[in-house]
Amino acid sequence: MTRPVHILLVEDNPGDVRLTMEALKESQFPSNLHVVRDGVEALDYLRNVALPDLILLDLNLPRRSGREVLTEIKADPALRRIPVMVLSTSRSDADVQFSYDHHANCYIQKPMELDRFFDVVRSIEQFWCSVASLPATS
Repeated sequence: MTRPVHILLVEDNPGDVRLTMEALKESQFPSNLHVVRDGVEALDYLRNVALPDLILLDLNLPRRSGREVLTEIKADPALRRIPVMVLSTSRSDADVQFSYDHHANCYIQKPMELDRFFDVVRSIEQFWCSVASLPATS
């Protein structure tokens, strides 16, 4: 990409937000990260503020769950092409199945180890910024 990748992080855990920001800051790929803390803010942002190139979505969110957000994103013709990566601490097969059944682009279990968390975030950015082709958002 010739411009920074616009990433929307939908995450209510301040520690995970900070770690994600740090991992992205260390990477060599230009990105702009916007953070929303719950499902209501996520849908408001997508419908009224901007369309990101990529969404990192936690499932366990206040007000509207990540499951509801994923379902609405993929049902909306204006949003459905945005790649959504579920990034969750859940190890539940039901959560993995739900995510793929509702067209998540991938499901990643958040690692508990700091170094591994950084590796995962950097690998997400590297794949989506230098390997995959992202759809146009405008």
